[in-house]
Amino acid sequence: MIDHVSVGVRDLQASAAFYAAVLAPLGLTRLVARDTTIGFGKDFPEFWINHRPQMAAVATDSGVHIALRTRRSDQVDAFHAAALKAGGKCDGPPGLRPHDRVRYYAAFVRDLDGNRIEAVTFLP
Repeated sequence: MIDHVSVGVRDLQASAAFYAAVLAPLGLTRLVARDTTIGFGKDFPEFWINHRPQMAAVATDSGVHIALRTRRSDQVDAFHAAALKAGGKCDGPPGLRPHDRVRYYAAFVRDLDGNRIEAVTFLP
């Protein structure tokens, strides 16, 4: 099973502010801050941002994205709204996604560096 994930960011402080706003609706807060990395989580750091000042913007066709599960659709909506307000880009507005067996409600955003982040919940 996955213990934690991390993404590279060019501006650690700007990205820390972005993620503090975006992750708050999901119940994650800043738990660890070091010179080159910051960890967010509930009880332990589950999501890390790592300072990579020379990194190129993430290509939109890289195929990589990180999905963060939440309990309710309003948290997905709040995640998306917070990301846009904090300077992120919409990469799929909140809504149901067609799947065969589940009611999958999600939103996708691109962070300040182009990392694709999703918030998702499964509806009854």
